[in-house]
Amino acid sequence: MLVGQLAIARQLNQLIFYGHGPSNLQALSPKCPGDTLMPDLDAIDRYLEQHRAAHLEQLFEWLRIPSVSADSHFRPEVERAAAWVEQLCRGNGWQTERIEGDGPPMVVASTPPVASAPCVLVYGHYDVQPADPLELWHSPPFDPQVRDGNIYARGATDDKGQLLTHLLGAAAWQGTGQPLPLQLKVLIEGEEEVGSGLLEQKLPELADRLACDAIVISDSSQYGPGQPAITYGLRGIAYFELRLSGPKQDLHSGLFGGAVTNPALALANLLTAMRSADGRINLPEFYDAVQPLDAEERAQWQGLNFSDQQLAQQLQVSGLTGESGYSTLERRWGRPSFDVHGLTSGYQGEGGKTIIPARASAKLSFRLVPNQHPDQVADQLRRFVAQHTPPGVTCEVVDLHGGQAVVVDRHTPPMAAAARAIAAGFGRAPVFIREGGSIPIVSLMVEHLTDQVLLMGWGQADDNAHSPNEKFALEDFYRGIRTSSHLWQALASAASAEA
Repeated sequence: MLVGQLAIARQLNQLIFYGHGPSNLQALSPKCPGDTLMPDLDAIDRYLEQHRAAHLEQLFEWLRIPSVSADSHFRPEVERAAAWVEQLCRGNGWQTERIEGDGPPMVVASTPPVASAPCVLVYGHYDVQPADPLELWHSPPFDPQVRDGNIYARGATDDKGQLLTHLLGAAAWQGTGQPLPLQLKVLIEGEEEVGSGLLEQKLPELADRLACDAIVISDSSQYGPGQPAITYGLRGIAYFELRLSGPKQDLHSGLFGGAVTNPALALANLLTAMRSADGRINLPEFYDAVQPLDAEERAQWQGLNFSDQQLAQQLQVSGLTGESGYSTLERRWGRPSFDVHGLTSGYQGEGGKTIIPARASAKLSFRLVPNQHPDQVADQLRRFVAQHTPPGVTCEVVDLHGGQAVVVDRHTPPMAAAARAIAAGFGRAPVFIREGGSIPIVSLMVEHLTDQVLLMGWGQADDNAHSPNEKFALEDFYRGIRTSSHLWQALASAASAEA
């Protein structure tokens, strides 16, 4: 009997914290002595169905704020986006605070602790990528619209839309007069798109405040349309700029061609030499730390419904290429890769100008797998450049940012709980995958907080994140909210069963 009374008292305290009154007391009465309140998930489902329009308008409000962190001209809008989500959390009755620094602020919110229940941290970001080139958008990037079942706007899928599903999924509990079955903490940053500098700086000192049993992140994709997924691995990244300098000024190619080293040609040769025809990266000792794929993973991925031909058609390319000896999924998810992102040199205006450019530069990155470290790759790149830079030019290697790969155990109670919640929200069990992209801050969270990371993406691979016409499927927005609302009970039940 005492257990039941304590449960009622604890839940009553939470209801008071959330701003609910005595009208909820009847719902707390257990059916028999010693029973604790069983949550009414059907009531939450009905609540979510009734509030679809309101939830969409909340997302639209947030998407209308052009919170571009890469451009200082948008700093007031970045601040406004932080204030918007801070007010949303405060309006839910959650304790909120703002973490300030040199960059955009972080918003931290929390609900009350629940005795004998886990604490879960939700991480996301409110900053977005630049919308350029604007002329390629079919509608203004910060004027959200629904077309063909999709929400079109910058930040729709990366990451405002996905993050908001968790805030709304948690709020639905109190909307039905029910306390959350666990403690929820929320960490929302404003510079994920430019390297998470403030969070990286503050995370060690925030570790006690953010202490949790699991981390939930929705900033990735489903495996495919109608097939949800849980991502248990992310590749890391090492991002650089090469700056080549030759003569003191641009030279007439007729007078000096064949007599001096052309920095643009030297750069092209450097980049070409970094990768062999078979897709192998030629930096010294690059593969020494690469963790091989295990047989179970390779067999699991082979069983997924994937077609090279369909992907090529979707991308409108004649075929796929990559490291020999590996499938396309293995190359994208579990093997390192090298890519060039930008090239700058010489005359770019209309017509011709026959010069040998004085300068040339390239931005490039290496996607990394477990055991590879960005600092080691930086050293390998510098040694390669020193060996391959021809006479007559100098090359500076600028280290822009990096993050380590993360692979977590996919056979844990929180993973199983997440799978049950996704099945409830999407009507289909998820598959377990890795992701080729990088969320560098995840490796730091694993280091300072917990290795129980649940990467539950609601987006699609063709959502045009970072590109014009970014989108997020309307139904996946609603399915994500429903999944999130069920996730909290699933995680609480899993912890109780494990105890």
